[in-house]
Amino acid sequence: MSAKRFRLTLIHPCVGRWAGDQKYIRSWQMEPLAPAVLAGLTPGDIDIRFYDDRLEAIPFDEETDLVAISIETYTARRAYQIATEYRQRGVAVVLGGFHATLCPDEASLYADAVIVGEAECQWQSVVDDARHGTLRQIYQQPERPDLALMKLDRGIYEGKRYLPITLIESGRGCHFRCEFCAVQSYFGATQTRRPVEHIIDEVQRTRKRGSFYFFVDDNITSNFDEAKELYRQLAKQNIRWVSQASINAAHDEEFLDLISRSGCEGLLIGFESLERETLRMMKKKFNTMGGGYDVALANLRKYNIRLYATFVFGYDRDTAETFDQTVEFANRHRFYMAAFNHLTPFPGTPLYERLEKKGQLLYDAWWMDPSYSYNKIPFKPALLEPEELQQLCIDARADFYSVPNILRRFADPVNRSNFFMARHFPLINFMMRHEVYQRNDLPLGDEGWPGQLAPLQGHA
Repeated sequence: MSAKRFRLTLIHPCVGRWAGDQKYIRSWQMEPLAPAVLAGLTPGDIDIRFYDDRLEAIPFDEETDLVAISIETYTARRAYQIATEYRQRGVAVVLGGFHATLCPDEASLYADAVIVGEAECQWQSVVDDARHGTLRQIYQQPERPDLALMKLDRGIYEGKRYLPITLIESGRGCHFRCEFCAVQSYFGATQTRRPVEHIIDEVQRTRKRGSFYFFVDDNITSNFDEAKELYRQLAKQNIRWVSQASINAAHDEEFLDLISRSGCEGLLIGFESLERETLRMMKKKFNTMGGGYDVALANLRKYNIRLYATFVFGYDRDTAETFDQTVEFANRHRFYMAAFNHLTPFPGTPLYERLEKKGQLLYDAWWMDPSYSYNKIPFKPALLEPEELQQLCIDARADFYSVPNILRRFADPVNRSNFFMARHFPLINFMMRHEVYQRNDLPLGDEGWPGQLAPLQGHA
């Protein structure tokens, strides 16, 4: 008689849902990479199940030996609810990801083990210890792993209704030290990259008719030399892709030419503010390099690079007029998409420490407070009331995604420069218009969850 196989359950938690709502708001659900990475690193003799809390009910009573959840700050409360359900059934739980790394003491209150940092080089030890019932409370590797070790098992996505976009990671981290960014805190303002041949192989293995790729790198310009070599090779693959970059990319025309020829359809770029002093406070003064936004935007337009421009509000100089100027700027430049977000103090960031020292935080830990909800402002801005800042962000989105402004931006030659992106422009923009109010005041965690979060006995 064969031995019973060890069973692993991977879970991707949702942000939250209102009491009585069984369904999560599902308009932009993309395949989550973290569970696929864990599945790829897991020994082949282990049975793996994967559940996406955004798409389906989690079968808590299904037999399993270990549950692994990768969490971000916005999903932490829901992840702890899920972990509690399993631990009450006697199942061991391991937590990892951004939030678990930035708040390991908190995460360890709700799990048997916490992975601090990246999973490569640590996951095998976690699984082996779980098999033998010897899980340690904290797993931490002093150095960043070689991304040549990364493996993905995309088979876990079978049968799930994700957007038809393939996510690929070519690099992790960013060398900039933006004050509000959790990425620089998590990776220590460094970037590691996968070998180019590994990325090209993954592109070829996942290619299918109509393939569209999202390179999820935190910043594709963080290492220009290696990035340029990747895009030289991608140019031979005949694919379409989008990614995220800092605006210094716009001042390197060789880079713009390479990404344009390799199939780049658009970039998410953090403009964040039009104020030089605010950019200085953000530690993003590099945004003004090379002649500033006008020169950068002219270069990007020359290569037909469409933009998803992001802006952040809540710094000390921001007023209602700041919003008017920013929305006018975004509409005048006819960005393909834009985001108008309030400043969020993520734990472990220099911003969080600064606001905490100045007594501006309105919650001890906003991500855990039942009275906090999505879009609320968790700190006291200098010149605006928190409720005013929240409403101004919503109004800015409503203005940018108004029907007249969508139509004006649709007429822009860059947004219409190829049939594929022109065809998707109305769909994407009207979906964004629909979402302006959709998530406002969404609870963090399941508001109707009947359980109670409580620290584990014997944990710090």
